[in-house]
Amino acid sequence: MAKSTRGTIKALNGFNANNDAEALRKAMKGLGTDEDTIMKILTSRSNDQRQQTGCAFKTLYGRDLVDDLKSELTGKLENVIVALMTPSHLYDAYELRHAIKGAGTDEKVLIEILASRSQAEISNIKKVYKEEYECELEDSITGDTSGYFQRMLVVLVQANRDPDSKVNDAVIDQDAQDLFQAGELKWGTDEEKFITILGTRSYAHLRKVFDKYMTISGYQIEESICRETSGNLENLLLAIVKSVRSVPAYFAETLYNSVKGAGTDDATLVRVMVSRSEIDLLDIRKEYRKNFGKSLHQAIRGDTSGDYRNTLLLVCGGDDE
Repeated sequence: MAKSTRGTIKALNGFNANNDAEALRKAMKGLGTDEDTIMKILTSRSNDQRQQTGCAFKTLYGRDLVDDLKSELTGKLENVIVALMTPSHLYDAYELRHAIKGAGTDEKVLIEILASRSQAEISNIKKVYKEEYECELEDSITGDTSGYFQRMLVVLVQANRDPDSKVNDAVIDQDAQDLFQAGELKWGTDEEKFITILGTRSYAHLRKVFDKYMTISGYQIEESICRETSGNLENLLLAIVKSVRSVPAYFAETLYNSVKGAGTDDATLVRVMVSRSEIDLLDIRKEYRKNFGKSLHQAIRGDTSGDYRNTLLLVCGGDDE
């Protein structure tokens, strides 16, 4: 996964895997656990450095660091620490597998990951998925979903979207017209058109299509999708449109939805915070502040508690109030 300068977590200068392994062992040995040390070390190292610490831990003590952490920690704190310790190139594949296997499908996870990842990231997810689970991601998805929702997911999994340098001005008008004809102007909806255009055109091209759509129809594309589709397909198409417009804004909204109202969607909160921590969490924070009138830091502080909260705030990396 490409590391960006817009993450809140960066590699630590002067990092020493053996020192970290020793400090973590000390924090877990004997009576009681020093959660503070565990949180502080693991949230101030890059994922790559955490993996090196895991290797050093095994070399020094013959023990598995993640197993030890699991036996010392519980509940939500355990979940966020284990997520931080998952190798970043495996994380999305693990989350998708978890969403598909087990009782019922967690469509929300499929939507969030497949609608927001770049073509290179999706290609990597497919490769890792096959290596880890000895089956194709596409087969797992088709075995667990149906209808147009399934078809849109399959198109996304192909990872054949046009490169972002490709904007075909000649086709922009046509695409906008096709979407208008397929939805607002039609009795019923021609979902195939939505699937093809939203699944294969480049982001840069689609942004122009959405502007043109607004001009000819008088509606934002999101409004039409809400009117013309429903359920999982609607949620997936909206997630794609939002990601096309701005991936950080899409994740800011995803985080906002995870903490608003009664109860917290902790699984989503942890997944987004951890998976974006070295990519674009600074941009997500900025969008959060802009769109929801308070900082992500404040939202997490108000909605979580204890060491779990402290860990998430360390990952968040600062307050934008």
